[in-house]
Amino acid sequence: MTQLPIDALLPAIGAALAKQPNLVLTAEPGAGKTTRVPGSLLGPASSGRPGQAPAQIVVVEPRRLAARLSALRVADERGERIGGRIGYQVRFDERTSATTELSYVTEGILLRRLLSDRSLSTVRAVVLDEFHERSLQSDLLLACLRQLQREHRPGLQLIVMSATLDAEPVAAFLGDCAVVHAPGRLFPIDLVYAPLTSGAPLEDQVATAVRHALASHDGDVLVFLPGMAEIRRAAARLGELPGALVLPLHGSLSPEAQDLAVRPNALRKVILSTNVAETSITIDGVTAVIDSGVARVAGHSSWSGLPTLKVQKISRAAAAQRAGRAGRTRPGHAYRLYTQPDHDSRPAHEVPEIRRADLAEPLLLLQALGVGAPAAFPWFEAPPVEALAGAAELLGRLGAVREGALTELGARLAALPLHPRLSRVLLAGEARGVGREAAGLVALLQERELARPGEAESADSDPLWALERFEEAARDRFSPQALQRAGIDVGAAQAVARTAEQLVRRLTAGAARGPVRDVHVALRLSLLAGYPDRVARRRKPGHDELLLSGGGTARLSSQSLVKQAQLLIAIDAEEQRRPGESALGWIRSASAIEVEWLLDLFPERLREERRVHFNAEAERVDVDSQLWYDGLLLEDSRSPPTGDEMSCALATAALDRGPAAYASEGEPAQTLARVRFVREALPELGLPPLGPDEVTAAVRALAVGRRRFAELREGNLIEVLLAGLTPSQRQALEVAAPGSVLLPGGRRALVHYEVDRPPWIEARLQDFFGWTEGPKLAKGRVPLTLHLLAPNKRAVQVTGDLSGFWQRHYPAIRKELMRRYPRHAWPEDPRRPLLPRSP
Repeated sequence: MTQLPIDALLPAIGAALAKQPNLVLTAEPGAGKTTRVPGSLLGPASSGRPGQAPAQIVVVEPRRLAARLSALRVADERGERIGGRIGYQVRFDERTSATTELSYVTEGILLRRLLSDRSLSTVRAVVLDEFHERSLQSDLLLACLRQLQREHRPGLQLIVMSATLDAEPVAAFLGDCAVVHAPGRLFPIDLVYAPLTSGAPLEDQVATAVRHALASHDGDVLVFLPGMAEIRRAAARLGELPGALVLPLHGSLSPEAQDLAVRPNALRKVILSTNVAETSITIDGVTAVIDSGVARVAGHSSWSGLPTLKVQKISRAAAAQRAGRAGRTRPGHAYRLYTQPDHDSRPAHEVPEIRRADLAEPLLLLQALGVGAPAAFPWFEAPPVEALAGAAELLGRLGAVREGALTELGARLAALPLHPRLSRVLLAGEARGVGREAAGLVALLQERELARPGEAESADSDPLWALERFEEAARDRFSPQALQRAGIDVGAAQAVARTAEQLVRRLTAGAARGPVRDVHVALRLSLLAGYPDRVARRRKPGHDELLLSGGGTARLSSQSLVKQAQLLIAIDAEEQRRPGESALGWIRSASAIEVEWLLDLFPERLREERRVHFNAEAERVDVDSQLWYDGLLLEDSRSPPTGDEMSCALATAALDRGPAAYASEGEPAQTLARVRFVREALPELGLPPLGPDEVTAAVRALAVGRRRFAELREGNLIEVLLAGLTPSQRQALEVAAPGSVLLPGGRRALVHYEVDRPPWIEARLQDFFGWTEGPKLAKGRVPLTLHLLAPNKRAVQVTGDLSGFWQRHYPAIRKELMRRYPRHAWPEDPRRPLLPRSP
């Protein structure tokens, strides 16, 4: 075997592990840690007894491609066949046997192995490779293994390896274990930055850089792109290159297609790769790297609960990893399609996934493992409390957890190598007799870029439409013509087909088809079962702005095929705010649903509200009947109120508006003041008190059977107010406190009753001619205050002593008034009534 820098340190690593079970290894690019360190732990022969499975060394890789290729590299170096002592297991692809001692697996595989073998009884060492990537599952796995080691397996060896890692926190978490640093074998790399930020499409920048690299250097070219859509566009832009093969490389490709990209070839290769080629594997022959500087990063939106998939700038550490691919076997060149100031301003490392990801899957796994409160779990880095709470709520919505305990359904969900949402979709499809179709649908949803198979902007629409296209291509054996019609990449399509078939095998009913009236309806119902918190409604028919059941708004892609449905579920989204828009999300994938399905599946999440309110414009009581699903208004209709609702709302509105809304001006106040006056002046009558409480009661009584203010005004509030008086009391009230008095001139004057003021009337001075003294109320106990008005309606005197006014003040006032109003009669003796004028 070729000597690698790590080889010289293998004895020291073995000695350290002999003293204590844990070790942290940092190694520069090209050191050979991924293949040589696990291989050194194997020993010359199996440690197992005859007939007994050997104790295994499990190497955990963050990506399927790295796990498979690393296992193949170790087996090849040792001259052994894959699947013997050296094997691998990734999702739906396994090459192991009863004799396998060294197994390369993905993080999810080992996490689910813990479900069936809590103590990992056949495992003697676990190597966590590329831990610096800090995937959510690697954080969870490290914590689970450390807890297992402390509580049950003190001899279990844990080795954490990384190319760029601050080793001290990991070493402290593992119990102050040994830390080893290995130098790498990195040949000189010529770094070239773009002189200016280019506004050209990424595929054009890539094509220019690739042609330059091929013309300037020998060897293969490795191009880092964000995803499959960008790979397809770049491949189309490059077209046919003389003497070179343009090959894609991503996790969805078949093993054969991946091998074609990474293994030597007589022709030069231009490998268009996602970030799967950043770490773990060395691609022999690569002498030039072209780095787009961006990656597609999965996240989770806190505002809506929707998953996000953003193209964003990579960190400086990731940029170093990418550039290092060019100097693994000889001097190389790295072309960065961004400026050096841009590079230098980027963060040193990526944000750990545990701070930004949806925690439903790891939380379900912890539930299945019997871990208590997640907040008390010994995390390597504790996730945000809000994210844990959101994950727990989702698991409850999916039926996986009830009252903090795992349900039977939850155990089935945890056993599937899927996000709990997709597991729920799959099992719901099985229950509805469309297991095979649901498996294909879930496989498509998992391959997120395949669910948007054309270009990134063709944002797919409806997952069921994507499923139909995929099934059509599958029936045509994925022929080039069928794939072109469907817009599906052949490698990704084959990966989806393999995933779907594996999922079908995991179903209890398998591919059996039940009596299904409408497959599409069954699949949409299955999607709803997995996305119960993603219900959305158009703000108005035909509008692309959506109101979300969890709050907030989002906008449906203009490319969406869900054109007419008012109600839908948002499956895939991008969190963003577009200029001039209030929506915070861009829904790329959605599926239509019906209100009745919510009634059938989630009756406990629905609530019906009757909102009784007073319509100020129409001056009447109305009722809005509303049907809500969580925070989303599904239906809003108007209905007539019941008698009690109507009366209560009308009375409340009337009392809020005041007496003017339900009575003639001054009516209630006058009546209350009259009763108060008589109660104080004639206590012997025993009149009951009348105050605000009695007015409120009277208004409520008057409102019974009425809906409008107009009807309320037609009622007799005074009669209701005085209903508690006896006939004799009412007669005494009218005599002692009349509503008006007849003046000598024949006119009637309204008597005003007010709080803290004697009763009073007002009229022209001439109307009082003929009275020697003013009238008295309350059986003559209280004189009535008189407001004597001039012809201009202004008071010339206010008095309760009319006789004294005639004697002392009238003569002088008479002279003044005669000059100002000569056409009016001003007799010298006003105590005599005026005679009517002759015609």
